[in-house]
Amino acid sequence: MIIAVDFDGTIVEHRYPQIGKEIPFAIATLKQLQAERHLLILWSVREGKLLEEAVEFCRKRGVEFYAVNANHPDEQVKPDMTSPCRKVKADLYIDDLNVGKLPDWGAIYEMIHNRWSYELYLNETHDFERSRKTSWWKKVSTRSLMYGALVKALGIFSKNCHPPPRCP
Repeated sequence: MIIAVDFDGTIVEHRYPQIGKEIPFAIATLKQLQAERHLLILWSVREGKLLEEAVEFCRKRGVEFYAVNANHPDEQVKPDMTSPCRKVKADLYIDDLNVGKLPDWGAIYEMIHNRWSYELYLNETHDFERSRKTSWWKKVSTRSLMYGALVKALGIFSKNCHPPPRCP
């Protein structure tokens, strides 16, 4: 799978133009994805020296990119085009500006490894599907039954309830 990965806010904390601290497990996850033969493209707004610094930051930590801010250099420009497309071709884009923001890197790895969508990941790990299928009325009546049982067990508001005796 070809995976395009943003740098600032995704691999490291936002400190642009400086390089922020590594986001926990970002580099380890990228290394694992490479070990599983995924191709990584660094996809960043950084250019020139700032981009080189980002590439070097990752390289020093063991992450080599298939391409940087472009498709692979061996890919040729079609004859009817004057230049390559700016948008990189990838199967998956990991970016902190995704709708719904960036999940943690453990979740990202699990979704890629299991080939899950974000929705399926949430359903599998947070049991959202089951809770969504429960009607609101059933939830209300279940809570009412539990409250009623608690009240009965404590003897509060029962038919034979008498006020506590007063102290003299």
